[in-house]
Amino acid sequence: MGYNTIQYEQDGPIGTLTYNRPQTINAMNGEMVRELVDFWRQREDDFTVKVIITRGAGEKGFCSGMDLKEFSNKGDQTPGLDDFYGGQSYFSKIYRLMRSCPQPIIAAVHGPAMGGGLSLTLASDICIASPDAMFCAQYINIGVGGADMGSSYFLWRIVGWRKAAEMCLTGNRIYAEEALRIGLVNDIHPRESLMAAAMEIAQSMASKSRIALHMTKEALNTALNATSLEDAIKLEDRNQCFMTMGGMVDSKIRR
Repeated sequence: MGYNTIQYEQDGPIGTLTYNRPQTINAMNGEMVRELVDFWRQREDDFTVKVIITRGAGEKGFCSGMDLKEFSNKGDQTPGLDDFYGGQSYFSKIYRLMRSCPQPIIAAVHGPAMGGGLSLTLASDICIASPDAMFCAQYINIGVGGADMGSSYFLWRIVGWRKAAEMCLTGNRIYAEEALRIGLVNDIHPRESLMAAAMEIAQSMASKSRIALHMTKEALNTALNATSLEDAIKLEDRNQCFMTMGGMVDSKIRR
């Protein structure tokens, strides 16, 4: 399908997804949610791309979360509980699809990443930021639960329980330097070289085999949910045996 609120470009094995509503700091309206669900669904069976970089269009920022103006403009059309829950579940599907897709995801963040925009970075595998980047679990600031869109799952695993609780319960803003200190981002790069830095990481990943990338992401996902170190190591052992023996078989075939 053609997209109106996102743009996707592919250069060889590397894809770049741009959230493209710069006039709203790339806030996610209903159309963008539908397009992102479709986009990530398609990546599940996309064997032409190994790595995906995500970024926000325009100078203002990465993504400011849900488009509250669109929601408030519904007026008397506010959905009932059943409809609202259905919409909420559909919205959150974005983050589940980001984790289940086989491609590693690199978020290149400038300016605000708030609410659902923060969760877009949390669901990514790697996050780099410019010095003006700002992260905020905005949910509690707009009168809803402070944990939303996967933040209660991802955030404490990334920054630790206490810091995650502080972010979700206060809605305070976290700026680039603190984000780096607490592990919310991997590195900070000047705005003008942010995409070049993301591309360098992507190229390093893309030099690896597709199945190795897929299985490594799968192992990391499983380890997030593993009940024990034993379970995580068993999966890693399986993957290593599969990759090693598969490589031996492949080399014999090539001979």
